[in-house]
Amino acid sequence: MGKDDAEVAALRDELKGLYEQLKEEQKKVADCSLVDKCGDVGGVSKLHITTKKFLKGHINKVNSVHFAGDSRHCVTGSLDGKLIIWDTWTGNKVQVIPLRSSWVMSVAFSTSGNFVACGGMDNMCTVYDLNNRDATGTAKIVRELAGYEGFLSSCRFLDDRNILTGSGDMKICVWELETGKKTADFEAHAGDVVSISLSPDGKQYVTGSVDKQQSPRQTFYGHEADVNSVCFHPGGQAFATASEDKTARLFDIRSDQQVCQYEPPNKSSGFTSCALSLSGRYILCGSDDNNIHYWDTLKGNHLGSLPGHENRVTSISMSPNGMALASCSWDNNVRIWV
Repeated sequence: MGKDDAEVAALRDELKGLYEQLKEEQKKVADCSLVDKCGDVGGVSKLHITTKKFLKGHINKVNSVHFAGDSRHCVTGSLDGKLIIWDTWTGNKVQVIPLRSSWVMSVAFSTSGNFVACGGMDNMCTVYDLNNRDATGTAKIVRELAGYEGFLSSCRFLDDRNILTGSGDMKICVWELETGKKTADFEAHAGDVVSISLSPDGKQYVTGSVDKQQSPRQTFYGHEADVNSVCFHPGGQAFATASEDKTARLFDIRSDQQVCQYEPPNKSSGFTSCALSLSGRYILCGSDDNNIHYWDTLKGNHLGSLPGHENRVTSISMSPNGMALASCSWDNNVRIWV
């Protein structure tokens, strides 16, 4: 046993050495920084947005929120065992869907607005058809996608026929909803997969994990703690991350490395979620300090925060048209910022 431990330790040291070597090679080709290159670019003003709609309905912590493709409706999942479909323009509930398990960690709205999905500690992804209701008026279950060896931490619809999931067993799976079968299944990380973001064209995706890395085709290093959230840049060539290490970062896919790092003035709380404005000029992050912080993406300077929530901000979602931001919190509430 001692020999095995020594071998593992040696391999770990070798891996660490290779990692440091990789970072040094990246530094050699990083001939400039994003902040330096954008030094002569005009700054942007603070965001003049407030809570337009205050959505009350959940009676326990709200863990996840996601907009539909119409930029009007959103879905939220809470530990009260309910999914709620909201009309963010009126603030009204459209549907309340009771769940078989209250331990929901992730929700997803299909771009078409026809389906929602959720999952969590029940180790499965459950998909509901919003246009097909039972006698009680509740959306019917289309599929229960089981077969995970860990909790379901993230899910995103590729279209109305396929869904992408990430889970605590370190796997990424693609499922065909009509048959309920996996069409792809591969181990992507050395730790729980906690976040997925699709590119604007839907042809690639980035994943974040507690192994502090992102993406299987390309692997990006930099964070020193769990990567809680990833979000593709609207341009499709970069993505933002939010981490437990109290930083947010921007990675460029073409240069294969981090190009900017964002920190709050008082570096006291980790970030749970991130989003980018439609222009890509603002990066926003939900935080453990109950606020949503935001920065100028190009210049890297902290511009301010959006206060209002009374507990940890667990998830934020930018509407596809860029006109509204949804946030949810452990204070049981959901806010729509416009």
